[in-house]
Amino acid sequence: MKKEWREANPGLKGNIRDYATINELICLSNMENLNAVLINKGVSRQERLIKLNRIAIQQRNVLQEVEGRKLLK
Repeated sequence: MKKEWREANPGLKGNIRDYATINELICLSNMENLNAVLINKGVSRQERLIKLNRIAIQQRNVLQEVEGRKLLK
């Protein structure tokens, strides 16, 4: 993914995370933590990828829904 991002954004300097939204950073942090838990449980790389992909999609959808709501003050 990093390589594809670099090719799509040749003029941008720095780390890919410097250009991520807060929701993307939240989701990435959650995926990193969950991946560590799954590794400790002995889950295979292929199974982790499938699980993490499904969870990332769910989290992205939830975060987008929350972002679209107006909160009471």
